[in-house]
Amino acid sequence: MRTTRFAALTVSAVFALAACGGGDDSGSAASSPSVSAETSADAHNAQDVSFAQGMIPHHQQAIEMAELADGRAASTQVKDLAARVEKAQGPEISTMTGWLKSWDEKVPESMPGMDHSGMEGMEGMEGMDGMMDSADMGKLKKASGKDFDSMFLTMMVEHHEGAVKMATTEKAKGQYKAATAMAGDIVTAQNAEISEMKKLLGEN
Repeated sequence: MRTTRFAALTVSAVFALAACGGGDDSGSAASSPSVSAETSADAHNAQDVSFAQGMIPHHQQAIEMAELADGRAASTQVKDLAARVEKAQGPEISTMTGWLKSWDEKVPESMPGMDHSGMEGMEGMEGMDGMMDSADMGKLKKASGKDFDSMFLTMMVEHHEGAVKMATTEKAKGQYKAATAMAGDIVTAQNAEISEMKKLLGEN
């Protein structure tokens, strides 16, 4: 009787210890990797914020310029390029706006005009690379036909070159993987369009 009771208690104790030990191991294994992965995925730095805050108005102005081509451009190639600019940069604006909101950072509100009055206090906005001023935009709006085509292409080359410079900085100094990936896409796509536009201008 005593031997039977002892054996039963021993078996019970072994199962209890195994259950406790297994619970602790699985709990620690499940929690640590997920926490570190989430932290890594969400990591961003000041350069990522500056990139999004600068590229949003930069893209907005490119879209504003592209929208003018429909009723003014003479060249089908210019109209096609303008349509591609709108199609590519609109979704990127939405994506970058989402990043800034998730980071609890300021989202640029004003469309480029361009006195940058709506960008006060935002790092790096003054003299942003490639941006047209209000006088340039006014001239483009008044132009039509071949004059518009030439002016549009010349301005958009400068505008794209500014975007490429900003994106190159993000690739080198940014931390947020989605932002540096977008920056890489911008460099590739806009360098290709710069070459295309220079050919249309007869520079290549």
